[in-house]
Amino acid sequence: MRICVFLSAADLDDRYTRPARDFAKLIGKGGHTLVWGGSDVGLMKVVADGVQEAGGRICGVSVGFLAAKARPGADEMVIAQDLAERKKLLLEKADAVVIMVGGTGTLDEATEILELKKHGHTDKPVVLLNTAGFYDGLKEQFRRMEDEGFLPRPLTDLVFFAEEPVGAMAFLEESLGTP
Repeated sequence: MRICVFLSAADLDDRYTRPARDFAKLIGKGGHTLVWGGSDVGLMKVVADGVQEAGGRICGVSVGFLAAKARPGADEMVIAQDLAERKKLLLEKADAVVIMVGGTGTLDEATEILELKKHGHTDKPVVLLNTAGFYDGLKEQFRRMEDEGFLPRPLTDLVFFAEEPVGAMAFLEESLGTP
């Protein structure tokens, strides 16, 4: 399985890095491939390190203005012209998407995949990994959108909320029929 992970490139506290590292190990040990933003800094580095250390492959999609931060030694690295092309390539290369903690870039990527699902342009499973309650407010907002009729499909058709890495991986494996 090729798992796209949207996440921050910031250096973060252990309450965020530990679960990210745990999920990365699950990717690697499962023989899966990480598809990610390609950066070798912050949480992106933590996840790429964890996947490689556990025996998995990593496929990066960076962007021209961040190419200097691209990870050397990735199994595959593509440099996109701009952020729009980067998002498109990340999604094309993946079988599933996991949204981890992040800032505005991560939120942009998350809402794009959910918009594509809402309109039936993809059926890839999407998991929002709600580490340390980081996305509690967003989860509440999505539920309000659903309750007040802003979503034409049930929220559960768009995204699965997982509180722990093991639950996220179990959902992906069940969704895609992989062990």
